[in-house]
Amino acid sequence: MKTIQVATTINGDSAEFVCGHDETLLDALRNRLGLTGAKEGCGTGDCGACSVRLDDRLVCSCLVLAAEAEGARIDTIEGLAQGETLHPLQQSFIDLAALQCGICTPGILVAAKALLDRNPEPTDTEIRYWLAGNLCRCTGYDKIVRAVQDAAAKMRSA
Repeated sequence: MKTIQVATTINGDSAEFVCGHDETLLDALRNRLGLTGAKEGCGTGDCGACSVRLDDRLVCSCLVLAAEAEGARIDTIEGLAQGETLHPLQQSFIDLAALQCGICTPGILVAAKALLDRNPEPTDTEIRYWLAGNLCRCTGYDKIVRAVQDAAAKMRSA
């Protein structure tokens, strides 16, 4: 199998890894770099559990080749908190019980952060449209939308 060396930036830190030419970014993050937050829910880009940001673009890492990360900036769920301090999104998800089994939560948090970076005051409808690519089979979405609104309000007042 042909291997490729990739140099990238992950959550603000330089990273290098060797991967197969057909290896997904999700597999490289999980198996080569130990960043297991992104989950493989479907492997076809339908569920959003593996969402990460690649050069500020929200992507399903199961659909991106690891080699495409060469020179790119990647943001994963592991980079959301600042040390022991949870990001307001993470805290709101806990406070408002917006998570259950946790499979979808990392992808939803990454997607919600991407939304709030673009639009710090989204409507409920905008949140629902933005998160439409992230499937949750446990919560029913209402608590998720409330948690994103709560975090947005906290972030605006900070």
